[in-house]
Amino acid sequence: MGIIPNRYISELSENIRKKVRKNGGTPMNGWLALSPLMVFLTVYLVSSIIVNDFYRIPISAAFMVASVYAILISRGRSLEQNIAVFSEGAGNKNVLLMIWIFVLAGAFASTAKEIGAIDAAVNLALMALPGNLLYAGLFIAACFISMSIGTSVGTIVALVPLASGIAQELAVAGGPEAASSVPFITAIIVGGAFFGDNLSFISDTTIAATRTQECSMADKFKVNFRIVGPAALAVTILYVILGTDVTGVPEAGPVSLVLLIPYISVIILALAGVNVAAVLCIGLLLNGIIGMTGGMISWSGYLEAIGNGISGMGDLIIVTMMAGGMLELIRANGGLDFIVKGLTRRINGKRGAEFSIAALVALSNLCTANNTVAIITTGGIARDISRRFGLDPRKTASILDTFSCLIQGLIPYGAQLLMAAGLAGISSISIIGHLYYPFIMGAMAVMAILFRFPRKYS
Repeated sequence: MGIIPNRYISELSENIRKKVRKNGGTPMNGWLALSPLMVFLTVYLVSSIIVNDFYRIPISAAFMVASVYAILISRGRSLEQNIAVFSEGAGNKNVLLMIWIFVLAGAFASTAKEIGAIDAAVNLALMALPGNLLYAGLFIAACFISMSIGTSVGTIVALVPLASGIAQELAVAGGPEAASSVPFITAIIVGGAFFGDNLSFISDTTIAATRTQECSMADKFKVNFRIVGPAALAVTILYVILGTDVTGVPEAGPVSLVLLIPYISVIILALAGVNVAAVLCIGLLLNGIIGMTGGMISWSGYLEAIGNGISGMGDLIIVTMMAGGMLELIRANGGLDFIVKGLTRRINGKRGAEFSIAALVALSNLCTANNTVAIITTGGIARDISRRFGLDPRKTASILDTFSCLIQGLIPYGAQLLMAAGLAGISSISIIGHLYYPFIMGAMAVMAILFRFPRKYS
């Protein structure tokens, strides 16, 4: 996600607790409180199975059914009050900030395509990367950028339009990967984006994990890298192997360096730590200046492209707001408290303690769709468990960060997958099956608990 300064971590944690207390209502059975998530998944999956097409059912429709259900089952508040709680979640400042980023990202991608910047970037990538290293090169680039800027969303905004353009070129070329190239190559970028979100020193998840466990970022990095580093290496090798079968890669067309200025500027500004929204505004402005001075686009065409880009994000915006509202009702109804109590009731030994912390932050992430908030919400409980069972706080911080990023990278209603899907023009569900890095990272994290490594910190 975005970068949250250290001084805001404790303030955000207290605000979450105040909001849960303020929402009031009558405590519900825990499973009933969590049932809207099950309704969402059931409606989407069952409907997709019935029509035999997992891409045909709009995720927004499934969320609407689940959201109405969440409002109707909530007890101890009037219908108006339940709608108010839902609206508060939908209009949460973090949700709205993400929506503004979606709007700007859509406008930037649309204007970049209109002036030919995407074609120029695709041609450069095809020229620089031989076919057999195309997949691995995109993954390494996403890892490097996300590590540098500390935000998976910023990485996705910068690279998914480029990856999508390459995928479409491959599809036109008619290679064996043509049928699934867009979701596959989009997934490469998303996977690399979570590498940095998990490890970067300026990532808000790293800040939250280390602050709640009272350990240094450098120490947490050493432990965390030993867990996820092998996963990144394995995925890179896998992409090299998969790339050996790439055929039909088109010849690179002419590259206009002037048209690359918006993309280069976005990446450099993001690496410099500039706010993602400001970066996109600057990129949008550069697209207009370059396009109009070069005669590629008129003023009216520029505004039309902005409008088309914003319109293209409409479904994404609606899904984000409905998810925020539904998850707020789950929190208000005690769903998150139910998860916490259930997982901390029977802990036996260090492995059990570490698995309970992993499950705690993972389930919290399912109910918040925000890995930073999930860490902040469960960090204090994780610290208490860690002290009680003699766990190393550096390992605990790594578990919190890794498992929250794992879930965030796999939920179809998370900001990262929604953003990537919106920019690539595909379903977020279609990306999940190609997310090799999050799955392998999760497997390595489970093995780290089972086999007690790194030994020095176990």
